[in-house]
Formats: sequence, structure tokens, C-alpha cells
Amino acid sequence: MNPAVPTLAPSILGAGIAEGLLLRPIRYPWAYELYEQAVANTWFPHEVQLGEDLADFSRMTDEEKHAVTFLMSYFNPNELLVNKALAFGVYPYVNAPEAHLYLAKQMWEEANHCVAFEYVLETFPIDRQRAYAAHVDTPTMAAKEAFGVHYIARMTEQTLDITTVEGKRDFVRNLVAYNVILEGIWFYSGFMVALSFRQRNLLRNFGSLIDWVVRDESLHLKFGINLVLTVLEENPELQTQEFADEIRQMILDAVDLEERYNRDLLPHGILGINADYINAYVRYLADRRLEELGFAAHYNASNPAKWMAAANDTLALVNFFEATNTSYEVAARTS
Repeated sequence: MNPAVPTLAPSILGAGIAEGLLLRPIRYPWAYELYEQAVANTWFPHEVQLGEDLADFSRMTDEEKHAVTFLMSYFNPNELLVNKALAFGVYPYVNAPEAHLYLAKQMWEEANHCVAFEYVLETFPIDRQRAYAAHVDTPTMAAKEAFGVHYIARMTEQTLDITTVEGKRDFVRNLVAYNVILEGIWFYSGFMVALSFRQRNLLRNFGSLIDWVVRDESLHLKFGINLVLTVLEENPELQTQEFADEIRQMILDAVDLEERYNRDLLPHGILGINADYINAYVRYLADRRLEELGFAAHYNASNPAKWMAAANDTLALVNFFEATNTSYEVAARTS
């Protein structure tokens, strides 16, 4: 009788082409459940009648129009930057097919969001060339982009050795930069500003479009945090105080970048909202993301925009270095 072949513990990381070619049995139910919900959430930008918002846009102040244009200038290229982070920095290094299914749907959603923001630029009387150039010409916007590019550069310049501790750290850094910071703090900050117009009965259809984007992004955030925690649980060698401090500092540095950016977004403020208000919300978001990764809140900030709470469901808290699989389950099926 042949001796038993030892079975390796399952790992969500792996770069073998022949790995992850069978969906069943599903090893990470949370990934497949998020995939099913993402499919159920499928939508298309032109289903929203943005033309009905033109009358609102025409009577808005220059400062209000600037805010909408500024947001589109940031969102448009950064949706595609997230796609690069997924394609180069996540998908090639994950071997669970259920995770690949979700990532494929997420990449489609990022493309769909880009088309949605193009639709806004096409519909509203916005100087599109100026909007396109802003992510390069506006220093605070360019600084945020450079922050993200720094983390994806490692994956685009050469193949990541996911078997090494440093390679795994780079994988986690990229996830934190894009899923937690860019999508979970920076995007949510912009969503709040975009949806603030509907709070004043303006741009209601634009607000509906943003609702659909937020619904997608909430799943992106859940997937990203679950993936970070899974990698940490399966790779205890990453669980050092030094690495924890680095991840925490990444989030705090990102808050500083966002606060400066928001002063360019609303240099003088508009009715009911100004840069200080947005930045208080940014600090609240950062505290929630820190807690979702198992850290203590840093700013102890209250939520100034409680009307946004429905878009900010807090995940079950799991310590960054004591991740347990039981907290990953997500009630993802639609009723």
C-alpha cells in the first residue's frame, strides 16, 4: 500500500496556472457569496436619466459645479487605476477560483463605474479636457494618485514572489492601499460630497447613480478586508508589530493626503458642507477602517454625516494579528 500523501493546508495565495481550476469544493464561502451578490447587483449607467438633472446643474453656484467636476476628475481615472491594482497586484496571486470569480466581476464593475463617470461628463456642461487633466495638474489629486501608484509599481515592474515574506507583505500593502484606503476612505469621502446635493433636493438622478456605485464599492471593501485577514491568518509570519505599525501608518498618511485634497475640492465651502465637515467624515471613516482591521480607532471621530451611515456598514471586527475565519461570513444573498 502506498504511503498517504500529506495534504497541504489550503492557502488563498498561489501563482500556479494549473491551480484553482475547479470551483467545487468552495474553500472560501465568503468570496463566492460576495460574487453572487455582485452579480445580482449588476446595473448599467444609462439606465439613469441624468438629463433630468440638467436644470439643477444650470442653477448651481460655481463652487457647487466645481465640486461635481472635481469629483469626476478624480473618480474617472482612479476607477481604472483600481482595475490595474486588481489585474496586476491581486488576481495573479490568488488561486481560489471563487475569489477569481469575484475579482473578475469587480474588474467589470470598475470599468462600469468609469463609463458611469464618463456619462456624467458627457451629460453635464463640464469642460471635459480640463476635467481629464486635473488628476495630473492638481497637486493634491496627483499626490493621491502617486500614493497608489507607489504600491502597484512593485507588481507591474516585475513578478511578485508570493512565496516570500516580503512578497506577501507587498500583496497586503497593495490590498490596503486600494481596497481599504482608495475605495474604503477616499472614494467614500467623495461619495458623501456627491450625495450631499440630493440632501438639498438637487441632482437626484446623479445621486441614484452614486448609490449604485456605493453598493458595488461596499462589496469591494468587504472582499478586500476579508482577503487581507485571510492572508494574515494563513501566513502567521506576517504577524509582527512592525508590519502592523506600517499598515496603520499607511492609513494615517492617507488621511493627511485626503484632507489636503478636500481643501481643493471645496476651497470656500457650499451650502451645508465645507472642507472641515468632509475631513471630519474622513477621520470617522479612517477610524472605522482601522477597527475593521482590528486596530484601535485613532481619531475617535464622530460621524458628522449620519445620513451616510447606511452606506457604511461596519464589518465584524477581527484583530489584525488574530484573524479568525468565523468573522468572514457575509450575508450576501439578496432577499
